[in-house]
Amino acid sequence: MTTPSHPGPLRLAIAGLGTVGIGVVKIVQTHAALIARRGGRPIEIVAVSANSRSKKRSADISAYAWEDDPVALGRRDDVDVVLELMGGENGAAKALVETALKNGKDVVTANKALLAHHGTALARLAEANGRVLRFEAAVAGGIPVIKALTEGLAGNQIKRVMGVMNGTCNYILTRMESAGLPYDTVFEEARKLGYLEADPNLDVGGIDAGHKLSLLSAIAFGTEVDFDAVVLQGIGSISTDDIRLARDMGYSIKLLGVAQMTGRGLEQRMTPCLVPETHPLGQLQGGTNMVVIEGDMVGQIVLRGAGAGEGPTASAVMGDVIDIARGFRLPVFGQPAADLVDAPPAVVSTGAPWYLRMTLLDKPGALAKIATLLGESGISIDRMRQYSHDGTDAPVLIVTHKATSDDISHALDRFAATGVVVGEPVAMRIEEV
Repeated sequence: MTTPSHPGPLRLAIAGLGTVGIGVVKIVQTHAALIARRGGRPIEIVAVSANSRSKKRSADISAYAWEDDPVALGRRDDVDVVLELMGGENGAAKALVETALKNGKDVVTANKALLAHHGTALARLAEANGRVLRFEAAVAGGIPVIKALTEGLAGNQIKRVMGVMNGTCNYILTRMESAGLPYDTVFEEARKLGYLEADPNLDVGGIDAGHKLSLLSAIAFGTEVDFDAVVLQGIGSISTDDIRLARDMGYSIKLLGVAQMTGRGLEQRMTPCLVPETHPLGQLQGGTNMVVIEGDMVGQIVLRGAGAGEGPTASAVMGDVIDIARGFRLPVFGQPAADLVDAPPAVVSTGAPWYLRMTLLDKPGALAKIATLLGESGISIDRMRQYSHDGTDAPVLIVTHKATSDDISHALDRFAATGVVVGEPVAMRIEEV
């Protein structure tokens, strides 16, 4: 589809005037001439909606029509593109997107939860109505990873997508490492700084990052979005001991998302992993995000940048808006929704080395019992270290050769029966990056 030779302004409606929505308003107001040149036509805001009309905001919205009901934006005749920046997997956000698409509006959203749960259905709806639904801002903030997968790397067979996609979790883990502070202390620090969602488990439980991974996975492997198949494990059980011991072995602990298509099905997991501290993922600090894409032709591509915040996320929204202004049309997940396959989830994960930390009773034969049990579970030991101690308990660290998560789970289930393990052992995958 080509842009008309003398198009009129591209008219936007914004639902949600929080951090991202106000960021978009500021870009449109301050960069009007720049985005008009780049988009090939003026871009203007005509209507907005939010929870409160009277709330004091850092940008002037008085010139725009106001709708108390955000869904009404999707029915306005003077709107070309609806920006859904409210959030939420159902409710008004879902109703607005569906209404806008059915009424001939293109849609740009930053709502990863909505797409993770309803992405395939919304893609079909958009394409059935000849509209585009774009969502660069829904994954990794200002990092243009959606464009990278759907455009720049479109000639590649994608082998693996992985990354650190939740800045709050990365802040907590790197703060624990640099300051030697326990998880609970840094969690409260992050809360006071405003880094956590209203429901903190969305962050520290891996759910937010899992939403993002499911969207990247759909694009990378041409599959229907299947968030329910993402294996999730949060960071709440990671201790400063784990961080210190990992560092002693040359690793950093990250909440790492990994998606890859295997002979056993589509593997999607968002779990704490050890990664080499020499790799860019291992060096990532603070609230920054990083996505690593591996293609058969291009090799490994590393994208790094701000994963959230007013400017970065609004930048991603406007990138999508400018593409629409240019007349660029693309299927929601990079290929027609009808061609997306319903990929079975991998029943068994790809094998990898594992980090095992446990405390054993300090008595003869304790370590031998654990080694024997691991062998009986099909797990061989690469390295083993017993630390000096005072008292009756002995901290032990084991690094295995490649094993599946099922093998590890089976072994952990049998540890209690040995009578030599004190407390709950810790197991983390060592991701080969």
